Amino acid sequence: MQVKKVLFINTETAPYVAENTLSLMGKRIPEKIQGSGCEIRTFMPKWGNINERRGQLHEVIRLSGMNIIINGTDHPLIIKVASIPVSRVQVYFIDNEDFFIHRGLERDTNGELCNDNGERAVFFARGVLETVKKLRWTPDVIHCVGWMASVVPFYIRKAYAEEPCFQNVKIVSSLFDKDITGTIGEKFKNSLLFKNVNLEMLGKYNDDFDIRELQKLAVDYSDGIIEIAENNDQTMAEYIQQAKKPMLPYPGEDFLDKYKEFYNSL
Repeated sequence: MQVKKVLFINTETAPYVAENTLSLMGKRIPEKIQGSGCEIRTFMPKWGNINERRGQLHEVIRLSGMNIIINGTDHPLIIKVASIPVSRVQVYFIDNEDFFIHRGLERDTNGELCNDNGERAVFFARGVLETVKKLRWTPDVIHCVGWMASVVPFYIRKAYAEEPCFQNVKIVSSLFDKDITGTIGEKFKNSLLFKNVNLEMLGKYNDDFDIRELQKLAVDYSDGIIEIAENNDQTMAEYIQQAKKPMLPYPGEDFLDKYKEFYNSL
């Protein structure tokens, strides 16, 4: 397959959040792939610590306004957009008052993991996929980076399998857990229920859903895995091998050709 369109779904992207391995790769990968001639779209959460004025974010009214129901509660979807300086890579932001406004990333002001991180990931995944549908844009590859994007592969294969823009897509995941430990929210499996998704589909995963189970979910429903950092977790490396998923080991800073070759091989 000759990949021409790539959708990036990132947990963090510099310069909108502090620079770290995850946010820098969230910026560099789309820039490099776009610079090579591919058409791209990039999404990330509109974390509460993002300075909208400095980043020049503005709401896209025609894409906003949908309500996403999770565990019986309506959550309005707000879409904002901005362009990364110099490269002009356009970034779409998924926003919502309950999950993102006036809130940081995965931790609260006391440094504790947010007790609804699982629901935040579900809202983000559904928000991205519904927005891509509205854009009427059909990607060849969807590259999910970080824990926040880990629900996306499952939803594409189960809840959105009949959508024309996702039927032939290849899904790549890059796992990166930073220092997230513990559960990602009570009754997380129930928050995943949507369309034809049922609890039976999630039977192989622990009810006490933590970041490791979330990563397993991403691996199981992805077509390939790319390492975006060195010294990845050995437990997940063994799980990927057992799942017999194609994997591109961390290629270093000069990753463009290897990424494109991997995309085209799927």
